Amino acid sequence: MQASAIGQRKANRKRNAAALAAVLIAASALAGCASLGNLGDPSVAEKNDDAIQGASRSNLTSLSEVIARHPADPQAYNMRGSAYGEAGMADQALADFNKAISLDPNYAQAYANRGLVYRHLNKLDLALADYNKALALDASYAPAYLGRGMVYRMQRQTAQALADFNKVIALRPSDSEAYYDRGLLYQSQSQHQFAVNDFTTAIGLAPQREEPYVARALSYLALGDNKSAASDLDHAVQVNPSDPKAWASRGLAYERLGQKEKAAGSYAKALNINNKYPPAVTGFARVGGEIGKAYQTF
Repeated sequence: MQASAIGQRKANRKRNAAALAAVLIAASALAGCASLGNLGDPSVAEKNDDAIQGASRSNLTSLSEVIARHPADPQAYNMRGSAYGEAGMADQALADFNKAISLDPNYAQAYANRGLVYRHLNKLDLALADYNKALALDASYAPAYLGRGMVYRMQRQTAQALADFNKVIALRPSDSEAYYDRGLLYQSQSQHQFAVNDFTTAIGLAPQREEPYVARALSYLALGDNKSAASDLDHAVQVNPSDPKAWASRGLAYERLGQKEKAAGSYAKALNINNKYPPAVTGFARVGGEIGKAYQTF
């Protein structure tokens, strides 16, 4: 009887998923991902694009309509929780994940998504508990290993973080985020060649992302390969011209190459974005930058 009930519940979820597919298609890409937009991952530049905000509002409207029609469907709450996370609405996201879990206590994805919100809120013990619960329910759920690895990295538990990132890569060899985060871990341990290798793989898997280029450049700088660092940062600032870290790092690369004009211009760009960004402030002064002067950056 119990096996029959479990089978029926799975069948119901599949049937509901098909019925909800049209309105959930945008949000489904978010559920179980490694980041939830404006909640802000410490390793990823914050997203404030109006188009993203508009998409999130549209998703929320559609998902709320779905929940009104299917108030006992945990998947719908999980999806809307992900959309709330993308919109930076942590309290609402947590409420929806809590509801999904109350409706289905064995919903691994909802635990992992709630853990993600807790991680962004720096409630690391709660995040760790949720990731552990998700993995107890589904030992092959890669996003939970990825999230838990990030928590371990934030807690400086290097061996545990490395094991989790390795597990993600074993489960999903094409997961660019796992290579990127493992690279950050290697970088934090001054294992820069290993870091470069992982960032290179991450770039190959997701060439549109800015962050692995910046990270690889920092390891190139640590290795003394200033030319490669400058090349990576040229690309990074074109992908995201609003990142002060990328501009300031580019300033350092060109400073080390002896190209003070480009260095000063890059530091100036960083200061235009954030006039108190320490590496830009000190770098601009170091190369003799003059406020109000126009510099050639490329």
